Amino acid sequence: MNKIKFLWPLAALVFFVFISSAYTISETEQVVVTQFGKPVGEAHTQPGLYFKVPFIQTANYFPKNLLEWDGDPGQIPTKDKTFIWVDAFARWRIVDPLKYLETVNNEQSAMARLDDIIDPAVRNFLTSNHLIESVRMSNRKLDTFEDFGVDNSANPIGLQDEENQDKRQQSPVNIGRAKIAAGILGAARPKLAGFGIELVDVKIKRINYVEEVRDSVYGRMIAERKQIAEKFRSEGRGEASKIEGETEKALKQITSEAYRSAQEIMGKADGEATRIYADAFNRDPEFYSFFKTLEIYKETLDKENSLILTTESELFRYLKEHK
Repeated sequence: MNKIKFLWPLAALVFFVFISSAYTISETEQVVVTQFGKPVGEAHTQPGLYFKVPFIQTANYFPKNLLEWDGDPGQIPTKDKTFIWVDAFARWRIVDPLKYLETVNNEQSAMARLDDIIDPAVRNFLTSNHLIESVRMSNRKLDTFEDFGVDNSANPIGLQDEENQDKRQQSPVNIGRAKIAAGILGAARPKLAGFGIELVDVKIKRINYVEEVRDSVYGRMIAERKQIAEKFRSEGRGEASKIEGETEKALKQITSEAYRSAQEIMGKADGEATRIYADAFNRDPEFYSFFKTLEIYKETLDKENSLILTTESELFRYLKEHK
């Protein structure tokens, strides 16, 4: 019984020592074991269960997956003297955890080294090239504004300040944005290898004008849009005038044809009426004369008008005979 009581503390001590000496590594981790702050042996990069000397040695974990570096936007002048804001980002990973531990030790220090190396590389490549090289990938013709009938040949990125417009028009794309990013990667990667870091990729996230130039650029942008809108309005007004003219012409043609048809029908009707009157009155000319005279009386004699006739008047003849 006393032996069992003695074995329990011993077993607990053995278990505690085992727990303190064992450590595991997952698929996304790698470990460097240090003893009193100095590395011991090689780094462990494969997942599994490992052991170390308890209380004396420490397992230092480092990520094995891709890590993110996001640079601070900065003002950079291009070769054509245009100041722009550039925002770049990169992806990196730890490929030599032992060297990484000896040089930078932690991620915060690694970020500082990335800032010191990538930022100058970005600045050097952008200042050595024209703005168009950082914006475009090739010399593919930009036809966005030409589709609207607007001459945009002097505007390689769609928005340019007038001072450098002609210079940029004469500068074809020789390198392009993709090759600039590859050059930045090639310049920065060897410098980071000494810290156990592999720089996987560097990209330019955004390029924008500085505030002083941005207002004039937006003004040009608004003016170009207004020009396009005014062209659409002008074409619309011209098309509307054309449609209205064709409609008015068709309406006048229809009205003219209707008037001509109506006059022809009226002429035929008047001719037929005249013929009928002539046939009827030719049978008795005296009656015709009497009938027409009565029509004249009806039109000329009323309460408001006075008519003075002599007895010899031909118009008075039927009144005199009637009396």
